[in-house]
Amino acid sequence: MSAENIREIVKEKYGDAAKRVFCGKGSACCGTSPASAIDRCDPITSNLYGAGEAASVPVSAMQASLGCGNPTMLAKLQTGETVLDLGSGGGIDVILSARRVGPTGKAYGLDMTEEMFTLAEENKRKSGLTNVEFLKGEIENIPLSENSVDVIVSNCVINLSGDKDRVFREAFRVLKPGARFAISDVVVLGEVPQEIRRSMELWVGCVAGALTDEEYRQKLKDAGFESVEIEATRIYSLGDAREFLNAAGVDVEAIASQVEGKFISAFVRAQKPVKCCDTNCCAVPR
Repeated sequence: MSAENIREIVKEKYGDAAKRVFCGKGSACCGTSPASAIDRCDPITSNLYGAGEAASVPVSAMQASLGCGNPTMLAKLQTGETVLDLGSGGGIDVILSARRVGPTGKAYGLDMTEEMFTLAEENKRKSGLTNVEFLKGEIENIPLSENSVDVIVSNCVINLSGDKDRVFREAFRVLKPGARFAISDVVVLGEVPQEIRRSMELWVGCVAGALTDEEYRQKLKDAGFESVEIEATRIYSLGDAREFLNAAGVDVEAIASQVEGKFISAFVRAQKPVKCCDTNCCAVPR
């Protein structure tokens, strides 16, 4: 599947999710029925935020949350920092980030889906925050200048990109020297047979494309990052996906030994080097 095809599928699915929130039907990440979609994704998207966090954002931002982690908490954001959320959706992680960095900081959200962008702007208005800015665009082409961001966060979005190398190069470009990359994403531990991987990824991420842990490390290093760490935050069991896999015609018991414990939500950390070898090496070409 080409990067362009993947992009169009993602736009459609996440645009539909935003429309359901506008219609008061709650969140959904896959499928055509809000109820079936929520059931399918519940083990992934549920219980990611504490009661205090949920109370500090508009209800519609929480309803549109389709992530697999809580990167704004794990990133340990500091007062005054500039944060960029890649694939910001309805804006929940941008609003939480803005509250953490305070009025002297800034939180950007970048999303390519028109419906999510509209929803995020409405949630910004409801939040009353003045240090939030939503940008419409693709995470493969970040509309910010180089060396302008202290922290990049993202919540289960990079696995949906058809050109992850470009995403990592762009992230490296806009981060300041010494700044950090701190995201949540779906990661595969080791190798999984392709036909099985496809079924699991359809359940976990709606669109196939999750990297293995080694692929993630190597791609970040190739982009220029150092101090790469991958920490599992949630391990998906076959029990979580059993109903979906059975409906797809997959013999769950037959694949158990090849899949159990291999699909995870992870917190991925990396850092842009503080010092460069010359004046240009911190600005990776587009």
